[in-house]
Amino acid sequence: MAIPPKVWVLLGSKAGGNGQMTSLADALGWPYEAKQLVYHPLNRCPNLLLGASLISLDRHQSSPLTAPWPDLLIAASRRSVPVARWIKKQSGGRTRLVHLIHTQAPLEWFDLIITAPQYCLPSRQNVLHNTAALNRIAPERLTAAASHWEARLANLPRPRTALLVGGHSSTYQLDPATAAALGRQASAHVRTIGGSLLVSTSPRTPAPAAEALFAAIDCPAYRYRWQPHAAENPYLAYLALADSFIVTVDSASQVVEACLMGKPVSVFEWPSQLPLWSRIKTAPRRWLELQRHQTNGRSRPERPSGLAQLYDRLVYCGLMRPTRDFEASLQALERRGLLTRFGEVFPAIPSQPLDDMERAVTRIRQLFADGS
Repeated sequence: MAIPPKVWVLLGSKAGGNGQMTSLADALGWPYEAKQLVYHPLNRCPNLLLGASLISLDRHQSSPLTAPWPDLLIAASRRSVPVARWIKKQSGGRTRLVHLIHTQAPLEWFDLIITAPQYCLPSRQNVLHNTAALNRIAPERLTAAASHWEARLANLPRPRTALLVGGHSSTYQLDPATAAALGRQASAHVRTIGGSLLVSTSPRTPAPAAEALFAAIDCPAYRYRWQPHAAENPYLAYLALADSFIVTVDSASQVVEACLMGKPVSVFEWPSQLPLWSRIKTAPRRWLELQRHQTNGRSRPERPSGLAQLYDRLVYCGLMRPTRDFEASLQALERRGLLTRFGEVFPAIPSQPLDDMERAVTRIRQLFADGS
């Protein structure tokens, strides 16, 4: 029996990215070590300046990085790039680098990049464009959560609609007025179809928005307000026990996790609202993105416009952070029949389940089947 590759997973501070990496590592079926990384403020420097180094890493708080070096390294986000490249250098170039989400570094540095539509990465041989993020929840966790919570939720009439609420992000601001509108509209939906709501906020939900949301709900409902280190959280039970879902547009991971349940999913949207300082900081980037999209529409695909080339070079050299295109992500899921927009007719059971994980596993295994 062949010895499986030695795998490391570089964990960061974001639960979404960590979830994608560990889900992918679990799906590969190879033994792996999780390495927790903690960064110095130097991690804000462009990756081109940091090079293949540990200069941005707090080595006292991070997991030790010592030989034997891995055959496969799974990482995510721009912060891990210098560390991943340093590890590959220590291995004599033997370690294969698989990177998730986006890199803010030249794409040719990586053996494989696995991304989703909202990050707008260009087509390259080493870039795998998936429909959605790779967050996966083990079936046994869902079963256990459902068993634990089923009796507690038994008095709520069916059909049960899970309302999964995000909050502030780099693109959206969930203010009390928007949260109250969500509560009223979700309640009206339940009164129309019958049943009840299973409501959960998240770590990003501001307290005033959560209060406005709960006050506006006037139908049978179970309300859970997220708390750090809470002994119990019904989120996994909601995924397992709900008959359909309403998810706020800002939360890509919750949208995907709902879509994976094989039940109707509807997305609640509102206009993006960036703080004034964020709008000022991002104005040059947004203008360049707009020009890029407009000129690309008039250019031949094999000959990108000058603005498109400039944009790509600034982003993937780490000198500009790309704006996430949530609309592209939603459209990709819509094309597969996995969701609709809230206010439209609720979707039927999806006919094209997500196969992103299978595609990602196949591409990684090819890295080792193809030689070297």
